[in-house]
Amino acid sequence: MFHRTILAAAIAIAGTGAAFAQTEMPFALDWKFEGPAAPYFTAIDKGFFEEEGLSVEISAGQGSLDAIPKVATGAFPVGFADINSLVKFLDQNPGAPVTAVMMVYDKPPFAIVGRVSQGVEAPKDLEGKVLGAPPPDGAWAQFPAFAQANDLDMDAITVEPVGFPTREPMLAEGEVDAVTGFSFSSFLNLVRLGVPEDDISTILMADHGLALYGNAIIVNTDFAEENPEVVTGFLRAVARGWADAISDPESAIASLKERNPAADADLEQRRLQLAIEANVLTDYVQENGMGGIDEERFSTAIDQIGQNYEFQNDPQPDAYFTGEYLPDDGSLMLN
Repeated sequence: MFHRTILAAAIAIAGTGAAFAQTEMPFALDWKFEGPAAPYFTAIDKGFFEEEGLSVEISAGQGSLDAIPKVATGAFPVGFADINSLVKFLDQNPGAPVTAVMMVYDKPPFAIVGRVSQGVEAPKDLEGKVLGAPPPDGAWAQFPAFAQANDLDMDAITVEPVGFPTREPMLAEGEVDAVTGFSFSSFLNLVRLGVPEDDISTILMADHGLALYGNAIIVNTDFAEENPEVVTGFLRAVARGWADAISDPESAIASLKERNPAADADLEQRRLQLAIEANVLTDYVQENGMGGIDEERFSTAIDQIGQNYEFQNDPQPDAYFTGEYLPDDGSLMLN
């Protein structure tokens, strides 16, 4: 049983007398300070967190398997992580005090990115081809379910284990025909390497049979139970940050550049816009608002996770996601 850490130390009162109380909310990202992280910095710079009485410091991560234990151990009260990785983590660590509370990537960016000139434009085209896949890659983890959904002959696909830094360069050089990766990142990495955009095919797994969700805001459940209004305020500010970034992506990237001066502003703005269009502002989100999930779809997603992962315990969807902390004041509508 995971040790349940009470995050009393995460609540810090700033100032004295009539000064406004500020709750310290360190936030663990899953990855580097790139375009899709800009909305969170926007929420800081536009005062959205401050209006909720929150003082938020954002830390870069090294992938979802880094962010999840940070929140589960209480090192961070909130984080950003792939919900599919969270499902597996909770299966392996029953009772760990962590759950998802706000879906951000309603459609996950898991993708097969190929070269049109090398004959890869649709799932079936992978048969007879060489697929580069980093073993720890989140998209590669979903490939067996993707292959099953598209009736692919795995014996006809040559899988080449590759490293994250060499994945796109190998595709650009023609050493592999396609790679697994995040749609917006692999696409732009190839463009930066000089591959013509019309020679890049992006096969989004969510458009080809997978019901999976993507990254979500996760929370330490001990902290959330003790501070429900704080968590709701945090989620409201996050939604406002995304809404602002959608309406003014250039300003959002300016906030990002303040934290990552080496970033290419044009590249990161395009990365942000690709994430918005393909992963965040889906038809479901435009109709229902940001943050929630469709329970039937989530149940199907868990079944698909089970196609390439052997559950040690009976899956419990309500252990992986709860909408109880989402604000109900209309702030989740992004447009």
